[in-house]
Amino acid sequence: MSQQPTTAGSTMRSGLIYGFGAYISWGILPLFFLALAPAGGWEIVAWRVVFSAALCAILLTCMRKWRGFIAVWRNRRLRLAFIVAALLTYINWQTYVLATTSGHVVDSALGYFINPVFTVLLGVFVLHERLRPMQWASVALSAVAIIVLTVDEGRIPWIALILAGSFGIYGLIKNRVGSSTDALTGLAVETTVLSPIAIVMLIGVQFAGGITFATHGVGHALLLMLAGPMTTVPLILFAAAARRVPLNWIGFLQYASPTIQFLIGVFVLHEAMPASRWVGFAIVWAGLALLVADSIIMVGRRHRMLVPGTHSA
Repeated sequence: MSQQPTTAGSTMRSGLIYGFGAYISWGILPLFFLALAPAGGWEIVAWRVVFSAALCAILLTCMRKWRGFIAVWRNRRLRLAFIVAALLTYINWQTYVLATTSGHVVDSALGYFINPVFTVLLGVFVLHERLRPMQWASVALSAVAIIVLTVDEGRIPWIALILAGSFGIYGLIKNRVGSSTDALTGLAVETTVLSPIAIVMLIGVQFAGGITFATHGVGHALLLMLAGPMTTVPLILFAAAARRVPLNWIGFLQYASPTIQFLIGVFVLHEAMPASRWVGFAIVWAGLALLVADSIIMVGRRHRMLVPGTHSA
């Protein structure tokens, strides 16, 4: 009888370790992409697709999961969904890498900070969900923050909005088809869809100035090849965490990645952060705090409903 809580606690701990591993890996990606210089953003993403697809193929073979991969291609609805998801992945990856390699890591972090709010809005306009007051307040604060940052920089924060939008819509699509396949198979399908685009991009890079993969030493080539594991391994860790940790905990963990990116942008890469920009980010964080508080309240209410004899004061 006493073994069950221990087993549950062990599962929770391992899930948190996997989750932190995934989000820390995603958080330090800016440093990894900057280490790939002199490769530019277009070449980096192309190799990221190619080597991710190759690693997925190896893993599918070792784990004997090709049947699920083929099943996706035979199902018209799934095939179309994953093609759209793949294109959104490409938009997200390309925007993120170009932003990172051009000195806009903080803007990228902003995109992933406002992504949960964008996801909430998708729930309203696409799934016709009704927002609670604290969620509306969070949306309003995020809108104010975007206005503050737009006035501060004299331009709309397109990088953040593109990242939040592409990842939010991608998440919505994967939420609808996620139960149909596992994370590895999904990534394998998406990178297969993107492989022709990656090849075209590499040809374009070669004509534009030359691919760096074979011209800057073995170490540089190995780093570019590492883009495959740096993409695939965090996804596998995240999938392992999602099976062991409650969804609300995953929701809290997601803020680790943009926080690490923000710290890297400000304190390692020394990107400009004038007072007005700090104000904009502070408003964003206030909105996120409301979302977190709302989630905690809802989890508490569900717990009281499920546990007999509990009630609020």
